Amino acid sequence: MTHSVSETISSTQTELEKLVADLRGLISSKDLDNVPEIKILRQRLDDGMHNVRDAAVHAAQEAARQAKDAARAADRYAHDEPWRVAGAALAVGAVVGFLLSRR
Repeated sequence: MTHSVSETISSTQTELEKLVADLRGLISSKDLDNVPEIKILRQRLDDGMHNVRDAAVHAAQEAARQAKDAARAADRYAHDEPWRVAGAALAVGAVVGFLLSRR
């Protein structure tokens, strides 16, 4: 099953948000409100979620940009050098055919 980058990010983000919600649930006890470390931990969780979300979005955008750049470069090469591409395809086909005929 193939997932798109946005589906993968969305799934990862959902799982991460569930984890943070569970952690917040553990440390949200009213009995712990008087503990300064808990307040700091809650803030760190919020900051960490924000940073992870931003990093995931940035990584997905960068991966999409690189994939588009590679596709454009391959398309340009195929249009600029069609006989080389055809020759390479013919060579690969011949090698695969040769290897299959030996079986």
